Amino acid sequence: MRIDVLGIEFDNVTKKEAVSRAMELISRQNGSYVVTPNPEIVWSCRSDDALRRAVSGASMVLPDGVGIIHGAKILGTPLREQIPGIDFITELLHEMAAFGKNVFLLGSKPGVADAAAQNLMRDIPGLVVAGTRDGYFGDAGPVIEMLNETAPDALLVCLGSPKQELFMAEHSGKLNTGLMIGLGGTLDIFSGEVKRAPKFMRRLGLEWFYRLVTDPRRIGRMMRLPLFLGAVIKKRFLPGKKSEK
Repeated sequence: MRIDVLGIEFDNVTKKEAVSRAMELISRQNGSYVVTPNPEIVWSCRSDDALRRAVSGASMVLPDGVGIIHGAKILGTPLREQIPGIDFITELLHEMAAFGKNVFLLGSKPGVADAAAQNLMRDIPGLVVAGTRDGYFGDAGPVIEMLNETAPDALLVCLGSPKQELFMAEHSGKLNTGLMIGLGGTLDIFSGEVKRAPKFMRRLGLEWFYRLVTDPRRIGRMMRLPLFLGAVIKKRFLPGKKSEK
C-alpha cells in the first residue's frame, strides 16, 4: 500500500519490511531502484516533472524526513514509520553481509567513498565492497562501464538530489546491478566527514535542525519545509482549492 503526500506515493512499510523487500529486489538482479525523499525533494517534484517521474518510478519510495511523517498525518493518511535513508541502508548492509552480497559506493568528493568503504567493512563483518567511485563526473560513460564490469548486488548512489534520482531512473533496467539506492550525503557520514545528529535529537525529530545549525548554507533548502507544510495544510483543510506550485 502507498500513501500519497502532495503527489508522491510513499510505501507504507516499516524499516524491517523495507529491508526485506530490498533483499528481494536485489535477488532479482534487474537494476531497479529505491528513493528516500524528504520534504525538500517532494516540494521540488511539484515544479520538476523529470524529478517527479524519476521518484514515482522507483520500486520503493521511503519516507526519509520527519516532515513527510507529519505531512501524511495531517492529511489523515498516516505512514507507519519514518525510515531515514542512513538507518535503512545500515540495516540492509548488515543483511547483505550475512548473505554474501556486495555493494558499490558511488558519490561525494574524491576519497570519501574510499574512506566510507573502509569504515563499513570494519563495522559490518563480512561486508564486501565491490568498488568505489566519487561523484565528480560529467560523462557518465566510464562510470557505467565500471559498474557493468563490477556487477554489484547493490549500488549506493549518493549524488544529491535531483542528480541521483535522474541517474537511477535513466539507467534502471540497463545497468548490471541488483538494486540502486539514492542516499544523498550518506557517504559523508559513513566516511566520518560529517557527523550525524545526536540520538536524542533524532528521537525528537530534530535531525533537520542539527543539519541546519552545523551547515547554515542549507537555509535556502530548508525554506522549502514551511512551503511543504503549508501546501499539506491547504490540501487537508481547503481541498477545493488547488495548491500553487
